[in-house]
This record gives sequence, structure tokens and C-alpha cells, in this order.
Amino acid sequence: MINFNSYFLMNAEEVIPYVKAKTDFFDNEASLSCDEIGDGNLNYVFRVRDEQAGKSLIVKQAGDTARISDEFKLSTNRIRIESNVLRLEGELAPGLVPDVYLYDDVMNCCVMEDLSDHTILRTALNEGRIFPKLADDLTTFMVNTLLLTSDVVMEHKAKKALVQDYINPELCEISEDLVYSEPFTDHNSRNDLFPSNKDWIEENIYGDDQLRFEAAKLKFAFMTNAQALVHGDLHSGSVFVKEDSTKVIDPEFAFYGPMGYDIGNVIANLMFAWSRAYVTNADEKYSEWLEQTITDSVDLFSEKFLVSWKENVTDIMAKEQGFDRWYLDTVLQDTASVTGMEMIRRIAGLAKVKDLTSIATEEQRVTAERICLTAAKQFVLNAAEYKTGKQFLEVLKNSASSHNMR
Repeated sequence: MINFNSYFLMNAEEVIPYVKAKTDFFDNEASLSCDEIGDGNLNYVFRVRDEQAGKSLIVKQAGDTARISDEFKLSTNRIRIESNVLRLEGELAPGLVPDVYLYDDVMNCCVMEDLSDHTILRTALNEGRIFPKLADDLTTFMVNTLLLTSDVVMEHKAKKALVQDYINPELCEISEDLVYSEPFTDHNSRNDLFPSNKDWIEENIYGDDQLRFEAAKLKFAFMTNAQALVHGDLHSGSVFVKEDSTKVIDPEFAFYGPMGYDIGNVIANLMFAWSRAYVTNADEKYSEWLEQTITDSVDLFSEKFLVSWKENVTDIMAKEQGFDRWYLDTVLQDTASVTGMEMIRRIAGLAKVKDLTSIATEEQRVTAERICLTAAKQFVLNAAEYKTGKQFLEVLKNSASSHNMR
């Protein structure tokens, strides 16, 4: 009989007795099957099923290195952070994250709700599918989890205790390297550039002194601005969707950082989808929905943020007239900056997105990448100018016009 009293990295066969030993989710006599389904960069993810009863759950286990590369040595503490953050997010934004059934600090596992009736958002977007509730759900999630964990709402000592509890140095270092350093310097010689765009990127990204200067400022803002408990990796691969439901997953990169980091990641990944749709001449209705979703993701966030501010802010000075809109403007400036940084790093760095890498023709991919990078530079260099969804979308569409292949 397997002993789960000391840590080891499990395989699919070992997960079945683990689930039976640690949970009462399945009947004792249930015949269970298990598959390893993880396709992310860090962890091992298993789906355990009782086919006869129609029940299933997910077991997520952290190893001490990243799956993407053994170069990344990681603390398995990240699974504790993920489990606790999911529970907190479930309280702040009910229905928008999966339920957590168990956190095991010995085996470094999180056992949670199976979302197999949902689809990963990135996959769905690449298939041209439309989700009418997406912008509404994501903006509710972001307003509730960001504003309500900030100093303007929380008692200050309680907030500082959370900052300490969610110190996440190993995973923050990954973001510091992959988002804020390597895409501009390639100092670790591991950036993966599409060969047809290599010279263009070296000239327009690596070779832009002002861009790299702004990136340096943004890196240290990311490292020092403990504004709110951010998800830390809120891209379209961290969202499950179906027509009437949105679920945010994988907050293992969570830490206290700038609110705009989450919002900018959402916007950037929607822009990847739009750029793909543009160069591949996707269905017009789908492209129009994407444009509306980009616009709404900015504008609904702003609207809900100001409403929530009035309802929830407790700090006496935060109630000063005009402070709410000033504060929101700083969040939107950070959002624009991060939108640009995420778009750059997914093209000029190590970690890619299938929205672009799976584009079939060389000409289309070159164009899509240049659309994204040209827009990204505007967001980074002129971040303070963008306050509305329309302005964000105009930057993207103007960039597309400058690289028009139609």
C-alpha cells in the first residue's frame, strides 16, 4: 500500500489510491480511472473519474522544477498559494473560480472541481467561438479580487499580513525575467524568435532605447508596488469558459502587485486573438465580438471599479473627492503598460501563445506579430494616454492598418 506521508511526484496510477485515501468524493468501491492532462509550463494535473457515477475531480501537484525547463527551480509552496487564493477568490467573486476540496501540504497537492464541461478560453478563441458573458464575468472577477484586497478597502495591518503570506519570490522571478527583462535583452540567450521576424524584432524591440528604458521602469514598479492580490498569470490559458459560465484558474503566480498586471494580461490576450482573426480573415461576427469584448473589458472594469469604490472603500483619505478617479487612472495607465509588455514578451521572449504560433502561413504570422508588437510599443511608450476601451482598440486597429496585408 502506498504511503502518502512524505512527498514524492505521483504518476496517474498512484493518484487513484491518493484520492481514495485523502478524500471521500468517490464511493469506496468506485472503479476509478486517471489521466495526466496537464499542458502548462509548471505543474502536473490529473483528472480522476468514476465513469459509472459520472463524477470526476482534478488533482494538481507541484514539482520542484518547472515542466517548461529544469532551469527553473521552484518552491512547491506555490500550490499552497494557489489553493488559498482560489478559496479567497471564491469568497470575493463567487462562481468565478473552481471549488477547492483539499490542500495537502505534504504531497503538495490541490484537489479541486473538474471543469471538463468547460473549454480553455485560448482554445475556444482560436476556434472562433463567442462567449457573450466573458467581459462581464472577467471584469467582475478583477474588480472584486483586486479592489477588495487593496489598502483602500482592507484594514491596513490585515492587508500587510496578506502581503507577507503571499510572498511568491520564485514565480515572481519568472515574471521578472520572462516579461520584464529577457524580451528586451535576451541576456540568457533563450528567446525564441520567429525567423522571418528576427531582424525586425532585433531592430524595433531590442534596438529601441526608449522602449527598454520604459521596460526597466515597469520592472521595478512590478517588483515594488504591493497594491492588491493579483492573479499574476491571467491570460486566456488561465480561463475556462462555456456559454453561460466563466471560471478563472491557476493563480499560482499570485502575489501583492499592481492591479494593472491582471487587467493588462486580459486585454493583451484578447488582442492576440483579434490579430489572429484579422490576418486569417475570420468570421466578421466573431471579430466584431472580440472588438466589443476588448472595449468592454476596459470600460466595464472602470464602471464597476467606481461603483465598488463607493460601496466598499474604508480608508478616510481614499474618500476625498476625486481620489477614486485619480486612483483608477493610475490603474488604467498600468493596464496599458502591461498590455504592451505581455504582447512583447509572448513574441520576443521564451513563452509563446498558440494564437500566433499556430497561424498557418508565414506571411500571416509575420503580419500578426508585427501588428501586436507595433501596438505594444504604443501602449508602453504612451501608457498615460489610454483611459477607455475605444482608445485601447484604436491602437490595435491603427497598428493593423499600418501592416495592412489585405
